[in-house]
Amino acid sequence: MLSALLSHGHDVTQGSAPRPARLQAFAVAAGYEQRRNETYSWDGMQRGASPFLVIQHTLVGEGRLDYAGRPYRLRPGDCMLVTMPHAHRYWLERGGQWEYFWLLLTGAEPLRLARDILAHAGPVLRPDAAQTDRLAAATLALLTGQSLAGAASAQAYAAMMALQDMAFAMPPPPNHPPPIARALSHVEAHLAENLTIDRLAQVAGQSRAHFVRQFTAALGLPPSAHVEARRLDRVERLLLASELTVDQIARMAGYADGNYLAKVFRRARGLSPLAWRATRAEAERG
Repeated sequence: MLSALLSHGHDVTQGSAPRPARLQAFAVAAGYEQRRNETYSWDGMQRGASPFLVIQHTLVGEGRLDYAGRPYRLRPGDCMLVTMPHAHRYWLERGGQWEYFWLLLTGAEPLRLARDILAHAGPVLRPDAAQTDRLAAATLALLTGQSLAGAASAQAYAAMMALQDMAFAMPPPPNHPPPIARALSHVEAHLAENLTIDRLAQVAGQSRAHFVRQFTAALGLPPSAHVEARRLDRVERLLLASELTVDQIARMAGYADGNYLAKVFRRARGLSPLAWRATRAEAERG
């Protein structure tokens, strides 16, 4: 079925979920695309408030994914699963090539299954040939079929069942100790707030000294440095993916104001936020 999708060629289809939303799973869009040396970047915090998920399977080239601070290279054969809204970004490196097919799903059931899959296997899966064919078949059916709600719901279930089989055939990724995992999740969920070491130690359920030692041993850097790195990563993503002002970005990333953010950013990146944004934009134009 993958060969049939490749023969069909690059294509995208979009629909809309039925109203009222009686279906528990629905495929809103699907596509088979190729990107070459162009600006291509999606920020999981900047795609609206309504929850949905994306399944994207790499065929040729390489994409990049930053998922809650963990970097991934998306190579041929890798299948990415991400939900929105969530602290992640996936993009094409300048001068690169990325060919993939994808599905965009909504509904309570795909989101429930996605949470289970992400908790067990993480955002990057490695399907075998049969599982890839199942995803390709769902994508091709959406690209070539009639726009009927029941058919789109059936393909959403088919895609999620393929992911389910992929994920639970894989060993789970290494986990941080539960206290550290709780602290990391708290950082991602409250990055715009005041994240003191005492507060993170409280979330972890540990004394301050024990928490700092265990956190540093698990991640290779102390809690304050991790929080700063995650904030700067959010700043970069917002600079690239939006036209927000530096003051607006500062508030969304946990900085007191734009002036303080500018000082921190210049010290870390060697440029002011606006100069960095302009430099990256010029580099993307090529």
